[in-house]
Amino acid sequence: MDLHKLLSALTPQIYVNLCRAVELGRWPDGKPLTAEQRALCLQAVIAYDAEHKPASERVGYLPPKSGKVSGAALGDGGDEVVNENAGVAQPLQWRH
Repeated sequence: MDLHKLLSALTPQIYVNLCRAVELGRWPDGKPLTAEQRALCLQAVIAYDAEHKPASERVGYLPPKSGKVSGAALGDGGDEVVNENAGVAQPLQWRH
């Protein structure tokens, strides 16, 4: 099954269950997710969000702190924020 077929088969209830499973690390019946299952569920949640929700409602969305956000930073491939003081695009600093 390809990604588009999978996404079209996901109902809002399945989406909620996947989100909850990723959040808790367990299936609704209480069995723990494996690391692989958790990663696959998260990928499905992210893909579902990309197809059905605006950027500001997606899982993991962080609103910009300040400055203008370039179109690239909103999900079309780039990770840059424009600093309105400098007017120059700067890469985001991701923290783990």
